[in-house]
Amino acid sequence: MAGRAAGRGGRPLLGGGGGGGGGRRGKPSKAILAALLLASVALLLLLALGALSLPAGSDGAGSGAALSLHRPRFRRSASQSRLEKTGEKGEPWTEVLSWEPRAFMYHNFLSKEECEYLISLAKPHMKKSTVVDSATGGSKDSRVRTSSGTFLRRGQDKIVRAIEKRISDFTFIPVENGEGLQVLHYEVGQKYEPHFDYFHDDFNTKNGGQRIATLLMYLSDVEEGGETVFPSAKVNSSSIPNYDELSECAKRGISVKPKMGDALLFWSMRPDGTLDPTSLHGGCAVIKGDKWSSTKWIRVHEYKV
Repeated sequence: MAGRAAGRGGRPLLGGGGGGGGGRRGKPSKAILAALLLASVALLLLLALGALSLPAGSDGAGSGAALSLHRPRFRRSASQSRLEKTGEKGEPWTEVLSWEPRAFMYHNFLSKEECEYLISLAKPHMKKSTVVDSATGGSKDSRVRTSSGTFLRRGQDKIVRAIEKRISDFTFIPVENGEGLQVLHYEVGQKYEPHFDYFHDDFNTKNGGQRIATLLMYLSDVEEGGETVFPSAKVNSSSIPNYDELSECAKRGISVKPKMGDALLFWSMRPDGTLDPTSLHGGCAVIKGDKWSSTKWIRVHEYKV
């Protein structure tokens, strides 16, 4: 009978009915243990990355507040901080500046050599900067923009192509949607009044559609002034680190102090496709030293060059 029972079940009955029942009860226990183990590993990873932190004390927090969210940023390691102090470039790391507008800093985006190379390409061709004429789509002089600048062709050479590919990787937008890099130079007293990067006319959107985002790369340090400021940002600007070191212009909103190799990404359009008026931004006047930067404007569709 035992042999026939085993044949009907399709496999030998080991350990009797009690043993078989114990094996079936053991399977859910193993699954629960595996799930708990995976959850523990995920929690440890979040703590290690700085996305979550355990509260330092119990003051003002209930028993339910076991975890608290950090400011959304990836932290620098101690070795990266040491590299910055010695003037060397550390590993890239990302920081969220604002959600209104959506603005992010990519620290150490360019190497010192790349910054110097872009400046060397641009220097022989610098001219007084202009603004877009909404009526004709051409360029015109304006007192709101007093820098000098020039454009580089998209894909101009191997180094430019590598930088443009990096921009595409960070923004998740194809290289073909970008305009050519613009290199700008600001001397003492030169500035760019607050403005929008998106267009208010149909003429300038015929090729590539609207400008969806801007990546601003700082090619030099600036001793004083020269900050990029977002005067309409919905933040408490006095809470910005090193607020007292900023120029009066930069204290009017959330701002970024230029640092060689860093890149600022901000979006001119919201995720729903509408224009974002909080993306209003300007370049504060340089007070001491000079400022070199490079801008990549990115379109909704392919921008033909």
